[in-house]
Amino acid sequence: MDEKNRIDTINNIKIFTGNSNIALVEKVCRYLSIPLGNASVGRFPDGEIDVKVDEDVRGSDIFIIQSTCAPVNDSLAELLILIDCFKRASSARITAVLPYYGYARKDRKDEGRVPITAKLVANLITEAGADRVLTMDLHAAQIQGFFDIPVDHLLAFPVISEYYKEKDLSDFVVVSPDVGGIKIARQYSNHLNMRLAVVDKRRMGPEDIEVGFVIGDVEGRNAIIIDDMIATGGSICQAARVLKEKGAKDIYVCATHPVLCGSAVEKLAEAPIKEIAVTDTIPLNNHAKSLGTKIKVLSVSRLLGEAIKRIHTNTSISSMFNDH
Repeated sequence: MDEKNRIDTINNIKIFTGNSNIALVEKVCRYLSIPLGNASVGRFPDGEIDVKVDEDVRGSDIFIIQSTCAPVNDSLAELLILIDCFKRASSARITAVLPYYGYARKDRKDEGRVPITAKLVANLITEAGADRVLTMDLHAAQIQGFFDIPVDHLLAFPVISEYYKEKDLSDFVVVSPDVGGIKIARQYSNHLNMRLAVVDKRRMGPEDIEVGFVIGDVEGRNAIIIDDMIATGGSICQAARVLKEKGAKDIYVCATHPVLCGSAVEKLAEAPIKEIAVTDTIPLNNHAKSLGTKIKVLSVSRLLGEAIKRIHTNTSISSMFNDH
């Protein structure tokens, strides 16, 4: 741990977590050279969540790191109860750090009689007592506007792009699996000095994808498919097959959030994909670990740790991405 990254504990910063992603939180604490806060997040016999903070937090700058990943409802409830606990314990400021923001898929009414769960969760976090939110690679950028408190939106782009730069790849093309991902794919293609292609995709249902055609030249080139998350894996796997049909060579996939639900692992195992790079915003379950060397986990702990340090010291977060 470099001395320049150390935060003096007299500044009264404290980091706590629920049960969703303890391994990531421990890495963040090591980066900042501060101990993980002493709190127990357990269950009553009937399954209700029981929270107890076992140290003084009055006047402290509190950061609660909790990915709202599976089990989603438990993770979200733990976060809300922790926020309420610290609010009632007279903490000076509470920042909800969500490496993965669940319930984000429903960010608008695209048909009748559906909820906007991304807004609902934003309301819950705010009403529970959070003063600000730190999150990463939201499924839709406009979710920031659902909050009436400050939101710092980090991108895993520096971590993922650095990984591919170190691999010294040549003759590659960056591919967006749909039209909506063109902006982030272009950012990668510019930074990695690679060409850009897009797979035209039409979603027929929550798990049914109809893939159209490829915009751009992929024949005889290696491809890196960029996405914010891999959920059921249908979109990514179909895109990989289309790229193969269009003459692409090796196909790599990278995504920030490895949701990997349903039959995603089986689909990815069978798809013509050489490697899948994801981050640790969500811990890999045992089933996903069966992919073995086909899946590579990159840590965003330093990125989160640096952002937490800058929030605590009231310095710029956007400058972290100026070189990218």
